Amino acid sequence: MGRRQQNACDELHVREVSRRLVKASDSTIEPHVLAVSNLDLIPQRIQGSVFCIYPKPFDTDFNAVVHAFECGLPSLLNYFFPLAGRLVTNPSSGLPEVDFRNQGAELVVGEAAAVSLASLDYGAMGPSMRRILVPFGEDVPLSVQVVSFACGGFTVAWCMHHVLMDGSAMSQLVSAWSELARSGNNKLSVGSRPSHDRSSVFRPREPPSYDSASLDESFTLLDARRQVNVLALEQCLVERLYYIDASAMARLREAASGRRRRRATRAQAFSAYLWKVLAGVVGAADTHCRMGWWVNGRKVVTDPQLRAAVRDYFGNMVTFVVREERVQDVLAMPLPDVAAQVREAISAPAYDEHFQELVDWVEEHKPRRYIETAVLGLGSPEVSITMFSSFRMDTDFGFGHAALALPVVIKEVARSCSGYVQTCARPGHDDGSWFVNALVWPKLAAALEDDQLRIFKPVTPEYLGLFAPQNQRSRL
Repeated sequence: MGRRQQNACDELHVREVSRRLVKASDSTIEPHVLAVSNLDLIPQRIQGSVFCIYPKPFDTDFNAVVHAFECGLPSLLNYFFPLAGRLVTNPSSGLPEVDFRNQGAELVVGEAAAVSLASLDYGAMGPSMRRILVPFGEDVPLSVQVVSFACGGFTVAWCMHHVLMDGSAMSQLVSAWSELARSGNNKLSVGSRPSHDRSSVFRPREPPSYDSASLDESFTLLDARRQVNVLALEQCLVERLYYIDASAMARLREAASGRRRRRATRAQAFSAYLWKVLAGVVGAADTHCRMGWWVNGRKVVTDPQLRAAVRDYFGNMVTFVVREERVQDVLAMPLPDVAAQVREAISAPAYDEHFQELVDWVEEHKPRRYIETAVLGLGSPEVSITMFSSFRMDTDFGFGHAALALPVVIKEVARSCSGYVQTCARPGHDDGSWFVNALVWPKLAAALEDDQLRIFKPVTPEYLGLFAPQNQRSRL
């Protein structure tokens, strides 16, 4: 690849213009304590955000954007009221919980007056995004951060704590905001209203029952002595932001489907392709390599009552599936066969029982903190995939769709040396094009960028439509 465009990250400084607390406007919501579920205890207090970039609006200015949040957030918090509380630690159990007394979510307004959005290097966007984010308290469940740029564009970061929500719930929050802001009537449609009832999902059995050998192997106690040191981590991984356009995705699905097999999904085709590239990079350095997938439980549980209960559930309901194969086998298999391996790995667990066992296992291991063993970076090389692209997210709250909407981890709880890849749909597009946020080894990044199939392409301001505000409505 040629030299990347000049990055204005070194000149990027966000001035905090204001920070205020916004409370739910419904005074009938009584103060209470919300206990988290056992599934919430797996990620614990990882800080993350959904980071959205918006080109300059046509017929309005940044003050109108801020006004929309000032006027609309109180109504949004009526439906997502735990986010207006505070995360505290129960002194008896040592577990996190939400103390809701309508203390308020944060609304932060910032300014990056010296930098335009088009001047940033989106191919290596991670450092820029984290410099735009303003630190927020460990006890604050939601900090909405709106930042203006010299070009007239702006960013919105929905900064949250993973202990209260997974990717599906994050998407639900952003979409609900867009619906509420556009409607102007302070009411969400019934299908957009979240459920905060933790009792509607899995409860631990009495006594807990699970396959101890399997789950004990799947998780490792979160201990600094079992993690790589910070200097090794800095040299281990690089962060890249790619896009896969609709035509490349179509070619990839066609190649992964084969003539006699059922058509591969985008997730299966993408995973199969990435697995083969990983195997090629590993080569003779190891005999095996692994792929892992974060699976949204709302989509895979089969019990009708449970499926109905979790459809709009606002919380954590994900699990991790990993598959290890011989490097030479992955290299030798045609792409459709690797896609079939992916399909089998993801569909193999009996998820109703799997989630129940996971809840029971956590019940007997709390309040200690654990991490999925495969992601630590020990054993054979492993890449984990989060299909954020599977979540439908509406980013148009009255100023057009975002050019980019991406989950960003702000603060991790563990130092891991495995690969991590997130796929995100392009906002406002239904053509199957994706963004891919990759934290991977330099050799794997180079292989993806140099591959003759040209599936992965570095994101540019031109692709995002940031150089031509007058044409953005036709492109976004």
